[in-house]
Amino acid sequence: MLSEDKSREFHFTDQDFELVRQVIYKKAGISLADSKKQMVYSRLARRLRAQGLTSFQAYLEQLQRNPNSPEWEEFTNALTTNLTSFFREAHHFDLLKEQLSKTAKDGHQVNIWCNAASTGEEPYTLAMTLMEHFQSLTPNARILASDLDTQVLNKGRTGVYALEKLEKLSADRMRRFFLRGSGAHAGEARVRQELQALITFRQLNLLDASWPIRGPFDAIFCRNVMIYFDKPTQRRILEKFVPLLRKDGLLYVGHSEHLGHVSDLFVPCGKTVYGLKGVV
Repeated sequence: MLSEDKSREFHFTDQDFELVRQVIYKKAGISLADSKKQMVYSRLARRLRAQGLTSFQAYLEQLQRNPNSPEWEEFTNALTTNLTSFFREAHHFDLLKEQLSKTAKDGHQVNIWCNAASTGEEPYTLAMTLMEHFQSLTPNARILASDLDTQVLNKGRTGVYALEKLEKLSADRMRRFFLRGSGAHAGEARVRQELQALITFRQLNLLDASWPIRGPFDAIFCRNVMIYFDKPTQRRILEKFVPLLRKDGLLYVGHSEHLGHVSDLFVPCGKTVYGLKGVV
């Protein structure tokens, strides 16, 4: 049994935490471990303040009374983890270039789906990778960048980042792909318009019965997403990826994610990279 911290600003019981776990699982498929209680408290406490409420019980009751309330989006956004950076797990982008060297023939439009787009670092990294591979600022390619969290998607659309977010990028990439701000925007940089032109940002819940997207995709980047779902939920999502991938397409997952439990669907063909069963 988890104990309650009496020094907290808001009353937050084990029962409250359990209800939050049930609700976010039903809404977004996210399985919260016991160790996430403090994280849940700190993130949702902001929503209680915004709503002028004094207890989690009141907040949760208000949500359940109003199934169409805009607060549902705020609730979901608050519990979505958005850890990201440019060229995170860099080996994947080298592998993508190798993949495209083999599969991207003349006249073929490359289509990539990044379904944990967060604040945009990953889809913009994909755009840079495509431009470098094809040696063009206007490659024949499109990137769909989706996420459950609408707030981070809006950040991604703007394409503006603090310079400290770009510290690990080479001077060459900074010069080619970013415009430094000045005056009121000193300390920031904006991605080039050509990068933004390659990407479509769209809100999408992987738990939805149907997805308003069409393949086939050369690559699906679903990195550090499956760790938040239980195995049955993972399988349901992965089954829906299968018809969206080209036969020679690849699924890229996070460094701690393994798909051995769906070996009838995907087989490994690189470090945390998978191809369709029966094709590779």
